[in-house]
Amino acid sequence: MAAPPIVTGVPVLPAPGALHIAVALDGAGWHPAAWREPDARPRELFTARYWSDLVAEAERGLLDFVTIEDSLGLQSSHWDGTPDERTDQVRGRLDAVLIAARIAPLTSHIGLVPTATVTHTEPFHVSKAIATLDYVSQGRAGWRAQVSRPAEASHFGRRTFPTLQFEDLQTPEGRAAVGEVFDEATDFVEVVRRLWDSWEDDAEIRDVATGRFIDREKLHYIDFQGNWFNVRGPSIVPRPPQGQPVVTALAHAAPAYRFAARAADVVYVTPADAGQAKVIAHAIRVEQQRAPDRAEDTVQVFGDLVVFLDQTASAAQDRRDRLDQAAGQPYRSDAPVLTGTASDLADTLQEWQHAGLTGFRLRPGAIPHDLEAITRTLVPELQRRQAFRTTYQSNTLRALLGLPRPANRYASA
Repeated sequence: MAAPPIVTGVPVLPAPGALHIAVALDGAGWHPAAWREPDARPRELFTARYWSDLVAEAERGLLDFVTIEDSLGLQSSHWDGTPDERTDQVRGRLDAVLIAARIAPLTSHIGLVPTATVTHTEPFHVSKAIATLDYVSQGRAGWRAQVSRPAEASHFGRRTFPTLQFEDLQTPEGRAAVGEVFDEATDFVEVVRRLWDSWEDDAEIRDVATGRFIDREKLHYIDFQGNWFNVRGPSIVPRPPQGQPVVTALAHAAPAYRFAARAADVVYVTPADAGQAKVIAHAIRVEQQRAPDRAEDTVQVFGDLVVFLDQTASAAQDRRDRLDQAAGQPYRSDAPVLTGTASDLADTLQEWQHAGLTGFRLRPGAIPHDLEAITRTLVPELQRRQAFRTTYQSNTLRALLGLPRPANRYASA
């Protein structure tokens, strides 16, 4: 997909085409009581088989990619990650990058996008982990770059964050603190991207006769110096098969929009309706145009929705009510929640697509029920409307998303 045309400095929204659909996998599902459903598999959440089964189901549904949630702290109902001491919800998870690496050889087309945190970690480590995943998956790797919640700093002891209440985020001091975290995240992604380019594509010669394995002139120091990182490079992993694995990020508000527009290939947003989707998509593309060297890049804007699907809207609502009763409170999310049929969801996706979104990341309320509803009911409905693929036509995640393979910034012309 080409970059959106520019008219007097303002991006024009891309014309609607086929939808991109991803699913966000997290434990037994996004509802905190999902693990208690009769068809859930709570005893298997920490097994490779469980995750391979979920991704196999997503691939059977021809989905673009799966994301795998992760963090540097236990799941918590508090916005800042402070432990909530709850024992009636899933707590604990496996490392998302390692899950993806385990699943990669068992799949052939679907993209694998684990979450890796950019706070309290080092870009060098993330760059080689995601590059390795791109090799293991033969060009299907992505990365969801995520900032840490404030409470996670206590696990490392190397830095502190100001103690903020949620309402403090609306003050100048709170906005400045949040802005600094996202500025650091922007530099983090930039270092990772430079490390991916630190080997040229043909740096490996592998000539037994001459005894030359690499061309040292095609390995480059990146010499990045910034407020948070000083990284010389080069990477220890050759340039990934995609050149640059797909970088994704979730964004809820202005500082995160700016970070995602400057750093990511795919941005997940959480509009309440089509009108807000249009405003947010426009804001992100304006930020993209302002970013250095990004005016010609393609940035996909995906809507995030939590979904509870069934054959009828009343059945879906009854199931959600049952989950709420088990949890002891109504379910709330940072993303909009759709409770209804696959046809209802298809209507919403197409409406929001016309508002400027190019795809969607769906969060199954309960697994396997809502995952299978996506792959076995929503996908056929979209195919009937000629709004979704009927076969995989690309072997890399970038190609699947219509993203070109970028040139290496360090290669000579």
